[in-house]
Amino acid sequence: MKNISLIDLQLRYEDEREELLPIIDKVLLSGNLILSDENTKLENEINEYLGTKYCLTLNSGTDALMIALWALGIKKGDEVITSAISFIATAAAIAHVGAKPVFVDVKDDLNIDESKIEEKITPNTKAIIPVHWTGRMCDMQTINQIAKKNNIKVIEDAAQAIGSKIDNIRPGKFSEVATFSTHPLKILNAVGDGGFLVTNNQELYDKMKKYRNHGMIGRDQYEFFGVNSRMDSLNAAVIRYRLKKVDDVILKRQSNINFFRKKIINKDFKIPDCETNQHNSFTMFVCQSETRDELQKYLVENGIQSLIYYGTPLHLHKASKILNYKIGDFKNAEKLCDKVISIPFHQYLKEDEKEYIVGKINEFKL
Repeated sequence: MKNISLIDLQLRYEDEREELLPIIDKVLLSGNLILSDENTKLENEINEYLGTKYCLTLNSGTDALMIALWALGIKKGDEVITSAISFIATAAAIAHVGAKPVFVDVKDDLNIDESKIEEKITPNTKAIIPVHWTGRMCDMQTINQIAKKNNIKVIEDAAQAIGSKIDNIRPGKFSEVATFSTHPLKILNAVGDGGFLVTNNQELYDKMKKYRNHGMIGRDQYEFFGVNSRMDSLNAAVIRYRLKKVDDVILKRQSNINFFRKKIINKDFKIPDCETNQHNSFTMFVCQSETRDELQKYLVENGIQSLIYYGTPLHLHKASKILNYKIGDFKNAEKLCDKVISIPFHQYLKEDEKEYIVGKINEFKL
């Protein structure tokens, strides 16, 4: 029996080790370990890649969201609209700045249903955070039209969307701020936690830059109480190295997914389609099955690791109890969370491993 892992971290390091070790050595020998030239160079390279003007390297995608919200003046009493399906950090960032997360149901592709946003807008609504879930970008043109009409800000949660495009436009061009994660499970990944944000607004950038470093101006003066969200130089150097490879990684993953689209014929196993105007980076490969739990057990028994991203929509977590949501409030999100399953698709999958996965999924039945 094979043993096929969902995650490629060890395989990736084995592949990159010879080239990474001199980079790591150079940073550690420099003695410049926080906000060094590595950070500045990475920020410039990210701007070039995304087509944005300003970038801040940070210590997590969660901090990126919070700093963006703080800088935009989101505060206690405000409401921020976001998707009912995301990692908890999206809602937590809103709560941490004192605002109220307001959820909107999702479409079958797991992204926010833009047709249901306006009904959630109140006089307290100050921002929308669309989440580009799995790397599939939201309908940003429609969301921006809604935001402009109602005079509310847009922050893209692009934690999973480096390398993604919609209408040939990357994240960061549609919003006041776009936030990204470089967590080890992301395509553009660090060797620990990390993140960054981008904007085209210099005034906003200057404010967020101060928030990143305790509100510091000069060497020992502080304009306001900020946070410590500085990315270390080691992670910046590793991300710089991996940014050069990110498009190749995406192409390999897309090739593997196209292989599964052609070969998997089990009608109970659904691979969501991509629209023709979408270029999905596939940070995660989230499929759907009516018999998800039984399928997952079967795959594990046959040496194929799988995970569920995620089995609970945001409004049904214990943390969201204070928001007074209940079962049935977001029916599609709840339905999809009972179906979603992720299978191995990383760039190091071998041909025989892909064939084995296809064979096991096709032969599965209750």
